Amino acid sequence: MTTLNINGKDVQVDADPSTPILWALRDNLNMTGTKFGCGAALCGACTVHLNGQAIRSCVTPIAAAAGQKITTIEAMESDKIGKAVQDAWVRHDVPQCGYCQSGQVMSATALLKTNKNPSDADIDTAMSGNICRCGTYQRIRAAIKDAAKTLA
Repeated sequence: MTTLNINGKDVQVDADPSTPILWALRDNLNMTGTKFGCGAALCGACTVHLNGQAIRSCVTPIAAAAGQKITTIEAMESDKIGKAVQDAWVRHDVPQCGYCQSGQVMSATALLKTNKNPSDADIDTAMSGNICRCGTYQRIRAAIKDAAKTLA
């Protein structure tokens, strides 16, 4: 058993310590907001926060997260910055298919927690590991800037 702190609550996960966080969330805890995309940390669909940093949960084992704080998309509704990002996503019609959006929102939220007024280059750097197959990158950038303005 591994104890994980997920969205502020300690939970027991009965899985091999090498199990990626993604599968512990989805298979053991039935938290399906975090998506599987590539399994190789290349697409960003599986992004969660580990102690406030955006990480790829598909390659991070639960053993590496024990005793640390994991935050998932399910907690963004009650997070001031996460909620601002989600609201901006809606205002700018960012999602098309929606598959990558939880990872996109998590990366954008991590950015705005450390940089309250990101430039285009800052946004591009922070979001470079998140792939949107629908190509809504301009709307993503606009939504991040909008969220930053609403938080100022």
